[in-house]
Amino acid sequence: MVINNKHRKIFFSLFIFIIFIILSAVSFVRPVNKSYSLFLEFDNAYGLKEGTPVMYKGVNIGLVNRISLSMNKVVILVTIKSANILIPSNVIFEANQIGLFNDIVIGINFVNKLYYSKSDLMHLSQSSYNSSNVIQPNSYIKGYKGLSYDDLIRSTTRISQRFDDPRFFSLFYLLLKNGLYISDELLVFVSNFSFIYQAFMQQILFSWSRHLL
Repeated sequence: MVINNKHRKIFFSLFIFIIFIILSAVSFVRPVNKSYSLFLEFDNAYGLKEGTPVMYKGVNIGLVNRISLSMNKVVILVTIKSANILIPSNVIFEANQIGLFNDIVIGINFVNKLYYSKSDLMHLSQSSYNSSNVIQPNSYIKGYKGLSYDDLIRSTTRISQRFDDPRFFSLFYLLLKNGLYISDELLVFVSNFSFIYQAFMQQILFSWSRHLL
């Protein structure tokens, strides 16, 4: 009887110890958030490479996993970190240059209808499933070139070169000269019209006074 009680105590102690080990292991194990992938089609890589971050509302939600080059397009495999990250279907994927060193990122922005044609908007609507308001995993989406500091610098350089052109200053001087000449003619015309109007009114008043007398 004493031996049975002793075995029971040992079994109960082992059982409690095993439960404690299991609970400790479960408490240290973090739930795994499954990632999902998207396929982006670009006309050009625009400096994108493996490891390039994917930004949505200023938050890094994924990265470029693989780049495939073909004759007419570049297909980029993007991995989103967690399946809990839901991306609306009314967004566009753009290759943007940001930061002081013009780092390339893939930005997810909402569609601005002012900057895209009807064909682009139709393509965007067909890129995601119509039955959902979010982009589904493994979707094939058209990407676009976004903000580029290089293009901005080139445009600014072209504008500055136009202003440095001597022909521009000659045309501007001619326009200013003609404007001054026209303004002088308008002043003379207004002065003459005022003189004629006063003479006409004096003639009318003189005629009325003679008629009354």
